[in-house]
Formats: sequence, structure tokens, C-alpha cells
Amino acid sequence: MASKTSKENLNSEKKIVNKWDGSACKNALDDTVKEILTKKFNYVETFGLIDIRLCLCGVAVGVALFALLWDQLYPFPLSRSVLAVCVSTYFIVTGILTLYTSYVEKGIFAVTVQKNGKNSGSDNIWEASSYMKKFDDKYNLLLILKDGKSGSIREAVSCKSVSQYIDENGTVIYDLVEVEVSKLHNSLLTEKKDK
Repeated sequence: MASKTSKENLNSEKKIVNKWDGSACKNALDDTVKEILTKKFNYVETFGLIDIRLCLCGVAVGVALFALLWDQLYPFPLSRSVLAVCVSTYFIVTGILTLYTSYVEKGIFAVTVQKNGKNSGSDNIWEASSYMKKFDDKYNLLLILKDGKSGSIREAVSCKSVSQYIDENGTVIYDLVEVEVSKLHNSLLTEKKDK
């Protein structure tokens, strides 16, 4: 009974998007996938990737604020060397941030942990990432399972049209997204059992 009421609660919060806006469709589908991982499978979401990005942004803003304050206290000719160091540091930090978002995050919108008992070292980590090309209707979903016991990494990919998940009115069809995510999820778990 509890699963039926929780499913009704999830379905009652229908997401309506402009179906002609690719990024809005992608974001709505990403939110739905994240919701399925955290609520249906009861995985715990971790925010490590986002925390690192926020820390890098905070350092960049802190350096810029320090330069602004220093220039207010000691006007330009006196603050030239400090401003040069702050500007250089700011551009280095934003360069690191760009590399981090391009090569480490890679479109990952959800990182969840599947607890495997009391031993936290053997927890499985699930990552969900997606992408859509600019004028394309294909929603590419990638689920990655990092096995906590063996250390192996397995992937499952789905590439379907947005129209498979969003109806004519722009409403995300939760059940269809859930079926696709469950299929990917179960294929990764089945691979694990086969090995």
C-alpha cells in the first residue's frame, strides 16, 4: 500500500515543460531520473561533485572581493601588484573550474549511493548523466554503476526521442521514464550477478 501512495504522490507532481525547448525538456527529464533514483530505489544522493564546484566558485569570488577591497583601501598605483596577483589567481581558478566541469562532471546530474549493509566501503555508487545535441530531439541517458566490492565500473546507455517521455501538452510521463530507468538499472544489476 505504501508503494502505491508514494507512486501516486510522485505522479501528482506532474512536470509541464515547453516541449520545443530542448534544454527545458532535458532538465525536466534529468529531474525525473534523479527522483526515480532517490525515491523509487531509495538511494542516498551525494553532493561531492557540486560541493567541489561551489568551493572553486567561492575561491574565485573571494579573490575578486579581496582585490576590490584592497583597491578601495589602497588606490590603484599602490595596489598594482596585489591586483595583478588577484587577477592572475582569478583566471587560474576559473580555468580550473572550466576543466573540472568539462572533464570531471561531464554532465553528471545525480550521484547516489546504494548502501550495502554496515560496511560503508562496499557501497555502490550510481551516477546519472545525460546530454542532448543542440537541435536534436534525442535524449541520451547514461547510468554508471561503480561497484563498491569489486571496484568495477559498468555503464548502460539509452538514446530515445524526447517525444517518448513528454506528451503533446508538454507533460513528462513519469511512468515511461521510470520504465526506461528501471530497465537500465536492472541491466546493470544483472551484469553484476552474471559475473
